[in-house]
Amino acid sequence: MVDEAGTASLVLFSHLLSADGVEFVDQSQGPPRMPPFALLDTAPKQVAEKAAAWERHVTEVEHGKPVGAGPDTAPRPEYDPAARTLEEREAAKAAELTGLGWRVSPVTVRRMRKRYREQGLWGLVDHRKTRLSSPTGRADERVVAAVAEALAQLVAESTGTRGRLRRRVETLLAERHGPGVVPMPSKSAFYRLVEAMSEGTHAFGDATSRRSQARRPQGPFTPSVACRPGEMVQIDTTPLDVLVILEDGVNGRAELTIAVDLATRTICATALRPAGTKAVDASLLLAKMLVPEPMRPGWAEGLRMAATLIPHARLLDVDARLEHAAAKPVIVPETIGIDHGKVFVSDTFLTACRSLGISVQPSRPATPTDKAVVERTFSSINTLFCQHVAGYTGRSVTRRGAAVEAVWTLAELDDLLQEWIVACWQQRPHEGLRSPFLPGRAMSPNDAYALLVSRTGYLPVPLSGPDYLELLPTVWRSVNDYGIRIDHRTYNCAELNPLRRRPSGVDAKGGLWEVHLDPYDLSQVWVRDARTGRWITVPWTHRHLVSAPFADFTWRRARDLLALRGMDDTDQAAAAAAVETLLTRAESGPDRRVAARTRAALEPVRPVPALPAAPPEQEEAEIEDENLASGGSSNVIPFGVFDAFTDGNRL
Repeated sequence: MVDEAGTASLVLFSHLLSADGVEFVDQSQGPPRMPPFALLDTAPKQVAEKAAAWERHVTEVEHGKPVGAGPDTAPRPEYDPAARTLEEREAAKAAELTGLGWRVSPVTVRRMRKRYREQGLWGLVDHRKTRLSSPTGRADERVVAAVAEALAQLVAESTGTRGRLRRRVETLLAERHGPGVVPMPSKSAFYRLVEAMSEGTHAFGDATSRRSQARRPQGPFTPSVACRPGEMVQIDTTPLDVLVILEDGVNGRAELTIAVDLATRTICATALRPAGTKAVDASLLLAKMLVPEPMRPGWAEGLRMAATLIPHARLLDVDARLEHAAAKPVIVPETIGIDHGKVFVSDTFLTACRSLGISVQPSRPATPTDKAVVERTFSSINTLFCQHVAGYTGRSVTRRGAAVEAVWTLAELDDLLQEWIVACWQQRPHEGLRSPFLPGRAMSPNDAYALLVSRTGYLPVPLSGPDYLELLPTVWRSVNDYGIRIDHRTYNCAELNPLRRRPSGVDAKGGLWEVHLDPYDLSQVWVRDARTGRWITVPWTHRHLVSAPFADFTWRRARDLLALRGMDDTDQAAAAAAVETLLTRAESGPDRRVAARTRAALEPVRPVPALPAAPPEQEEAEIEDENLASGGSSNVIPFGVFDAFTDGNRL
């Protein structure tokens, strides 16, 4: 730089740009910009070579020497800035290029100089060769709009062909603009247009993928994050791709409910139930999260919490329940993310969360990405656990084997799942768990918990017996002379004597008494004495007839069997005997049991009138004589009359 006195000084250009008081006089051009070097890779090779040639000619006009010339190279006389004006140099360059066959005028040289000064080498590229083509080409905008509308209608429909879509587009154009007003492109051009507009939407693929893609949020996807264990726990339910033997001996798929901690990816608790998960299952899942997972018989010693990186000794000083705990941390949730399933929006579940001090965060409707972690965990359970279990069905009928048979009962499968969670999932490195201090190492859920619990601490929340009773579903009943009646079951004991035929004092419920019951163990109920607040355990009067706890769906199945046989389904003794038969048949296992579905098909659907008993020999002789007299075969078996309202359901 030269000051007013003529003294020259050397200043770094970067320092000059950042110095205060420096202003660019030519505001029309603005500060120099970095040319887009990466865009040169998008230009064809010949176009890029021609732009490089233009750069040599333009710099020679500007400075007298082409780009790349050495410092000792003298400018040619017609491009010497000291002897020629800029207009003369431009005219000389136009004449030189015209002699080379370029057909260039001085105006073209001036325009290329300006573009090079503004955009660098990218400004010298022939942009006619780099323009991006429109995805829809030259198709009529009205056709494009009709195709977009028809594609949007395919989200909730079954998958069809492009021919069906073309017919719908023709119908839309005729309705909007009149028949024949908008010309349709040829079939090949229409198919190319549809392929370009349906890219990534699975419009002609799997319907499930199409619906899932349509539910993705339109804005940028921002995953939920958590910095400490329990800050955010996601809970959800899905059918498990494994056939199990249910309590009534019928093969069926179970439903799995899990709670996953976002910070550590720990599967805090699980609930494996038959199809139709109840709100009480989700409520008891919350209580199960607060209890350490105990070591079960047959588990290896390496599955103890003391054998992992979890600071077991320090946690044991705080919570004595961890002495015999398995290698899975106890995480107390602060916030639980749920969807809008009726199980999680029920009063039972929300009340349980409120009583435990847990906030509930509902996700947006039909937006599974709001609970992406728990959804991905279900997929991992299917690939890492379910496909290795006997009875695996695959995720769809197209992936199912020819002879898939249930081997495990629901309780046995639950034991296997708990052992897999402790032995595999909690100690398996997870790609989504990385520490900023060890970015190259993937941590397991137990490792992540050991790292985070040292910073956030651990506060146990032990639950007492009455706390578990509060989580059970509630019914309101009167206490009569015979006791309490629930679904044709009678519960009675001597402790109910002070409550019989008396109101509870709860006017909002008409003086009825508060009764809590476990849907998976109907052998007893609990009655709260509204005056003293204590709980009264009331057993079922026919509990001695059933050797094991049974669920409400087992009770309903037993009553249905009695009704099919024409017996009184309200008879508690008969229902108890039917329940015991179901449980015994299920406990016999797959090797010794007869398929329950086959038995159900062979049983009469409606009551059959009893025939008078006859001696076997006499009855057989009478049937034989009757068949021979009619000229028929002796092996004819008479069929009953077909009833469309009953037998038709079995076809």
